[in-house]
Amino acid sequence: MRYKVTLCYDGSAFCGWQIQSNAPSVQETLQNALSTLLGAAVEVVGAGRTDTGVNARGYVAHFDCDATFEPEQICYKLNAILPKEIAISDITQVPDDFHARFSATNRQYKYYIHNRKDPFRNAFSWYCRYRMDVDRMNEACTLLLGTHDCSCFEKTGSDNATSICTVTYARWEKTEEGCLVFTIEANRFLRNMVRAIVGTLVDIGRGVHEPAYISELLEKGTRSDAGQSVPGHALFLSDIRY
Repeated sequence: MRYKVTLCYDGSAFCGWQIQSNAPSVQETLQNALSTLLGAAVEVVGAGRTDTGVNARGYVAHFDCDATFEPEQICYKLNAILPKEIAISDITQVPDDFHARFSATNRQYKYYIHNRKDPFRNAFSWYCRYRMDVDRMNEACTLLLGTHDCSCFEKTGSDNATSICTVTYARWEKTEEGCLVFTIEANRFLRNMVRAIVGTLVDIGRGVHEPAYISELLEKGTRSDAGQSVPGHALFLSDIRY
């Protein structure tokens, strides 16, 4: 039987979702906890990788298990033994053809920025001192929409089979507290893609480039032409749709 796990995690304690040989990961931590509770080796498959330090809300994973158990009880016990940085919100049985990664049709990320010094925001928001024109940044966002080769935003040395992504939503919004939140949705994301996009949009917002620079990057740009990779602690994988 196949089970879907919905969880959230604070990425600051992990090298990302995917298992690594030399650092703790969310996948390994969850996998070990499930194996302990179910009394058998369990392989957990996630909806996708997140970089070191990146956070997630509504992350989805799946695992197969022949043993009979009450999902609500296992959910309760998992939360009791998992570290404080990981919280399980739901475990449900799903059809055997459900796949946490390949059944997903759309993913959403959010990036948080504050531009006034605030020690209470530092854990999950980037303190960016630049003055930025949000209208220019949103003008540039419209050029991200559609299907493009996004290799200019992909971390150098990545091994993806393709760099083609379809972006369906991208926009900056100001919160009531005066902070900025960037939301982007696409069918798939490349490694480091969102952080490079944010860095590029920040450059546009502070006048380093015109909004049309996004089109130039997508047409013929390389990773070195795009903006800096902004810090991962302010990035959240916020939604996955199936």
